[in-house]
Amino acid sequence: MQVSLTDASQDLVQLVEAALHGEEIIILKDDKPVVKLALVEPIQRRPAKAGSAKGLVWMSDDFDEPLEDFREYME
Repeated sequence: MQVSLTDASQDLVQLVEAALHGEEIIILKDDKPVVKLALVEPIQRRPAKAGSAKGLVWMSDDFDEPLEDFREYME
């Protein structure tokens, strides 16, 4: 379906409902297609797997050593 920008601004709710039912709407400005209104497919997420980041994360050996900048606050 193609609609003008003026018509789309007046009928946005109906156009969104049409997109929710699988219809693709092209919005025209000066008789040229500028925007496509279509249903966004949900992102398929995989469940987290224990150990999947092994080797990607590291921690410095001195991670828990006091910082020199804060030494005066530690005394």
